[in-house]
Amino acid sequence: MILYSVEFDEIEKCQSAGDWEKSGRILGKAAQGLETAGADFILICTNTMHKVAPQIALMIHIPIIHIADATASELEKSNISKVGLLGTKYTMTQDFYKKKLIDRGIDVLIPEDTDIDVVNNIIFQELCVGQIKEESRKEFQRIIDSLKAKGAEGVILGCTEIGLLIQQPDSSLPVFDTTQIHARCAVEIALEDESC
Repeated sequence: MILYSVEFDEIEKCQSAGDWEKSGRILGKAAQGLETAGADFILICTNTMHKVAPQIALMIHIPIIHIADATASELEKSNISKVGLLGTKYTMTQDFYKKKLIDRGIDVLIPEDTDIDVVNNIIFQELCVGQIKEESRKEFQRIIDSLKAKGAEGVILGCTEIGLLIQQPDSSLPVFDTTQIHARCAVEIALEDESC
C-alpha cells in the first residue's frame, strides 16, 4: 500500500472556484507517482474528487476502483433500490456520483436545497477541521429521517468525514459508509478474493 496525500486547502480552493481541471491535474500527478511506485490500482480516498476520476484515468495505466461502484455493489447485496445520499454539495447535486448508482438501477434521493447547505457546511466548517458537535449530529439525524420519509431504504455517507459524526446507532436507516466500503473493496481486490 502506497499513500500520497495532497494539500486539501489547494483542492478545496479548486472546488470552490469550479476549477475541476486543475484539481484533476493535481490528483492525476499523484496517481502517476503511485503507479511509478508500483501500485496495482488506485483509490481516490474522497467521494467528491471522483468527479475527476475520468481525467485521472487518462493519465495512468492502472485501474481506479471507483467509490460509487463499490457502494452500489454493497447496496445491491442489501437489496436497497432507493437510497438517500449525503455528502458535499458537489456529490449530492452533480451527476458524477449519482449516475453510477442510477445506472445500476438504484434510485437516489438527496436532501432539500436548504439541507444540502446544512450538510455541506457541517462537512467543511466542522468535520474537515475535526469538530464533532452534538447539534450537528441531530441535524444529520433530522435530514436522514426526512430522506426515510421520502422512501429511502438506506443512507449513503458519501463523504469520508461523515462517519466521524454518524454511525449506525445514530441513524433511522441502514448506513452505508463509503469510507469503510471502499477500504473493504480494496482489500478484497488486493487479496484477489473477488472484485467489488
